[in-house]
Amino acid sequence: MRSPWLNKLFVIFGPRPPVSWLLICLISIVALIAVLGSSTSNELDSVTSTPKPDIYTNYRRLKEQAAVDYLELRTLSLGASRQKEFGLCGKERENFVPCYNVSANLLAGFKDGEEFDRHCELSRLKERCLVRPPKDYKIPLRWPAGRDVIWSGNVKITKDQFLSSGSMTKRLMLLEENQIAFHSEDGLIFDGVKDYSRQIAEMIGLGSDTEFLQAGVHTVLDIGCGFGSFGAHLVSLRLMAVCVAAYEATGSQVQLALERGLPAMIGNFVSRKLPYPSLSFDMVHCAQCGIMWNQKDGMFLIEVDRLLKPGGYFVLTSPSSKPHGSSSNIKMRSMLEDFSERICWSLIAQQDETFIWQKTVDAHCYVSRKHVIPLCNEGHDAVMYYEPLMSCISGTNSKHWIPIQNRSSGSQLSRAELEVHGKYRVQPEDFFEDLQVWRSALKNYWSLLTPLIFSDHPKRPGDEDPLPPFNMIRNVMDMNAHYGGLNAAFQEEKKSAWVMNVVPVNARNTLPLILDKGFAGVLHDWCEPFPTYPRTYDMLHAKGLLSHLSSERCDMMDLFLEMDRILRPEGWVVLSDNLGAIEMVRALATQVRWEARVIDLQNGSDQRLLVCQKPFVKK
Repeated sequence: MRSPWLNKLFVIFGPRPPVSWLLICLISIVALIAVLGSSTSNELDSVTSTPKPDIYTNYRRLKEQAAVDYLELRTLSLGASRQKEFGLCGKERENFVPCYNVSANLLAGFKDGEEFDRHCELSRLKERCLVRPPKDYKIPLRWPAGRDVIWSGNVKITKDQFLSSGSMTKRLMLLEENQIAFHSEDGLIFDGVKDYSRQIAEMIGLGSDTEFLQAGVHTVLDIGCGFGSFGAHLVSLRLMAVCVAAYEATGSQVQLALERGLPAMIGNFVSRKLPYPSLSFDMVHCAQCGIMWNQKDGMFLIEVDRLLKPGGYFVLTSPSSKPHGSSSNIKMRSMLEDFSERICWSLIAQQDETFIWQKTVDAHCYVSRKHVIPLCNEGHDAVMYYEPLMSCISGTNSKHWIPIQNRSSGSQLSRAELEVHGKYRVQPEDFFEDLQVWRSALKNYWSLLTPLIFSDHPKRPGDEDPLPPFNMIRNVMDMNAHYGGLNAAFQEEKKSAWVMNVVPVNARNTLPLILDKGFAGVLHDWCEPFPTYPRTYDMLHAKGLLSHLSSERCDMMDLFLEMDRILRPEGWVVLSDNLGAIEMVRALATQVRWEARVIDLQNGSDQRLLVCQKPFVKK
């Protein structure tokens, strides 16, 4: 029996509605969809071409568009890609670091310390899986609280390993039930870190360590940084201190430093150069770093000389430097005194167990000494991606040979300083326009992430109301850093984040420019794993990297698995690229279990954003 409502329709239109009426209804529905679609479209402005795009502020529209994009991607994941979703690795890979497998290296014939070096050619995995967090893993505390208190379950160091540590920073720590607490600026800090920093400053002729910046010391390479406390203090002085330490199967210094929100990466002095260009750092620091500097005919010291800028300082603090002691200690001291003169270093101060040498500012000094160490061939400086150590002096013919005391005090380079990067085709106009674009882009990113972080991010017990979102993101990696514009924008906005600026090996080499700005940076081949431990970055960003790598030998799936490995649970990924590249990888995001949203910039270009969040997969 027909309903009264249906009977009325039949009275109006008859048992078979006219075709014209159906056509009118269809046109009306299409028009209504078009109007609604345009009203909910995303208005996020361009991050690539417009110098001053408007800032996106309509969070409701953003969430509606993100929901549509997410449902579209969810539908895709339920289709052909669903069965390809990767499983979790076993417990033995919770702290897995590719390229550092001592057993495999020994079987391959590496010895004399090279078995502890990086050998990515031996680390191809037969099984693809997602590195899972340990059972007791917890989301890190917001920074700066997370600098001073970390969850003990997030790092590999145990109580016994801590108590047996001979590190000078051991007394900094209190091991509680499930936390490792570091004293901060409360006056109880280790009776040496502040005093030690002030001592170094006074030894180089400064009144206080607050004068490091005025003296030209902006960047410090801290070798074997222990628990990171000296680096943490330097960061509080607005210096960029990057920790490098050898891979450790247990009790990792690098993992601990990154967990505290401090710049760090795996690197060691064994057989290869560190992946930094010549003349990169203002100071190289070693406090009981475990390196026998008198080995390999002084090649380790030559590598330090390569990394130091003219007028830079090498600070060595170690009981082995004492004039009295074993014959090996005396031999090492004698070698340091002799060899430092051959490489044009001056011993400017000695106090207790600390020695400070200063590198010459005279590039012609190296050919005027006895037992001359040869200069490297021209063009040698351009090759520094894990190349073998060499017994020659680098950088003397470089345009970057500028004493640290003559450099600008801030991260903004002058036009004259930009001119030394001319061979990298860096035009001042392009550089400053790029910075303006990134200022607006960062604001757009934060407008984009803010509602997504706080609308779905539950307040945890004991937490205060959420602070501005930059406190939830501390460790940031820019996987294709270009001029370091994202880093500069973070700094200008005074966001409590640091950026590891990665320059791909086959891209235009802008790393010297990035380091000259006082930022952290490194050269890396994205066809290989990055030298860090799992779960060490809060946010990964890449603009144009996907399209760049599409012409390389890299497997894009391996890249996403590596990104998942180094990204902490609940961390974020922002990929900016052309439509073709984004469409190519959008399904990969679902295969590594990321929640992904594709954002159309609505600026008439084919640029898209792929915004992803890694879930916290608990056992």
